[in-house]
Amino acid sequence: MQQTGRQRSFSTTGVDTVTAPNGGVTHRDHLQQSQLLARTFATVRPGVWSLMGNGLSNQTFIDAPEGIIAIDTGESIEEMAEALGELRKHTDRPIAAVLYTHFHYVSGTAAVLSDNHLEPLPIWAHERVAVNRARAATEIAPAYGRGLAEQFATSLPSVGEDAIVNVGLGHFYRNPAHAPFRYGHIPATHTFAGDTTITVAGLTIEVTHAPSDADDSVTYWFPSLGVCVNNLVWPLLFNIFAIRGEEYRDPRVLLRGLDHLLSLNADYLVAAHGPVIYGRNEIKTRVTKYRDSIQYLWDQTVRHINMGATSRELAHTVTLPSFYDDDYLTSEFYGIAEHHTRQIQIGLFGFFDGDESNLFPLPPADRCNRLIAGFGGRDTVRSQATAAIDSDDLRWALELCSWLVRSDDASETDRHLLARVLRTIAQRTPAANIRNWCLARARGLDGSEDRARFYVHRLHKRQFAASPPSDAVHILRVLLEPTRALGVDTHIAWNFDDGSTCGLHIRNCVACPTDGTGASITISSAPSMWIDIVTGATNIADAIKVDDVRVAGNTAELLAALDSFEVAGLRTSA
Repeated sequence: MQQTGRQRSFSTTGVDTVTAPNGGVTHRDHLQQSQLLARTFATVRPGVWSLMGNGLSNQTFIDAPEGIIAIDTGESIEEMAEALGELRKHTDRPIAAVLYTHFHYVSGTAAVLSDNHLEPLPIWAHERVAVNRARAATEIAPAYGRGLAEQFATSLPSVGEDAIVNVGLGHFYRNPAHAPFRYGHIPATHTFAGDTTITVAGLTIEVTHAPSDADDSVTYWFPSLGVCVNNLVWPLLFNIFAIRGEEYRDPRVLLRGLDHLLSLNADYLVAAHGPVIYGRNEIKTRVTKYRDSIQYLWDQTVRHINMGATSRELAHTVTLPSFYDDDYLTSEFYGIAEHHTRQIQIGLFGFFDGDESNLFPLPPADRCNRLIAGFGGRDTVRSQATAAIDSDDLRWALELCSWLVRSDDASETDRHLLARVLRTIAQRTPAANIRNWCLARARGLDGSEDRARFYVHRLHKRQFAASPPSDAVHILRVLLEPTRALGVDTHIAWNFDDGSTCGLHIRNCVACPTDGTGASITISSAPSMWIDIVTGATNIADAIKVDDVRVAGNTAELLAALDSFEVAGLRTSA
């Protein structure tokens, strides 16, 4: 099987490596992306403005008959407040409504309440925005947060060779100038489930459900203005695979959204990320090529899967033709094609790709121990890994070093060697996600940064602020330690002072969510007290002693059952 284009994952030599003004060592194309994303408050057309470079996403404003429509509010109150400050240089009309394109950039809405706005303030969004926000902040929070930190470089330094350069879609996930960040999400007051036409602030808007990197994404079409606001066309190759970990982004669904967008014949294309694209012909030409890059990856991946290609073979067989590098819209400045092909395979068929060794793999440490022994011992593997690094054979060096680190006798030397490989790849890739992830992992391996906090489930009060109290109970099911729950069969009900109820039946080494009916033990408390317990602000035993938590039933059995969870506030034994 032959490659169809050139591999863009990272350079095989350091010839393209440069140093950014802040000392960050990176690929020249990655540094150049920063210029594309330069801070700009664009007047798209009279009465339409879009701010780029304020954070990871753009904030867009539409002048409607009854006031200003604000679209997306960023990652913090401070970010949106700055966007409003830019708007106020052009108009003093009140904010009449807020629209969300999807759930990622909705945390600065409260800033509108401190600005000139109408009352009541309508907020429009797809109905799944609330669901997706809750999903990311609760059960999968540790993995989601760790992946976000790695992909978006939130813990990288601001100066030095590991310094953040950009994050592909923007200069940063959150503008450090806005710290400390305050979250100001306000839930939607008006929701839709699919395609619809709405009237907002006296302006007609056609809404099309257009899943992209989120299943709640929508395209807003303002026919009277010729303006399309979307989360489909990004300032780089669309990210079918997110290295931080996300649900499958099916290219076939994305293509439907792009074909609809092209059918609008918009004069102005405003995106959640990146510069505005002007003119029908420009939009048609460039967006057609953008959608075709995605179809190419899907079609050719499926073609080679049908011929028997495994996941690793796909990574090296299906590569984008070099002409896609002629436009930043289709360049691999964020994720990379070799990852996207593997994600398509997994999305269609699951983890097993037909490679016999993937059917019943050895435990990682056992496999690495055997490989090291077969190569002649650790010193031999280290020697070969070092030689591979020195000769720019980085893929082979990465594999050899991973054996050393994942084996039983991994040493500080081994971890530093793997960190060296990862840092070298980071300095040679044009893809922001790859650079940031490799640097984050390298810094953890060589001790430049303590990353232990990213591997524990740290519950915060903010996670439950807009959720029913039952969420702070039912989340415990993913925090149960099975060995501590052996032999436990206890059904517990929670009666909260706000009148809500829920339950957990701890049995068979699982914590099964219930409504509390038939429970043998009942806990009564204020929701805030229970949240203090699960977030570690207080311990349940102490709360029982002072009557902040009241128990009906066997208290000793209750404490023994709750001791099964990896939550400091519930632990009564070591």
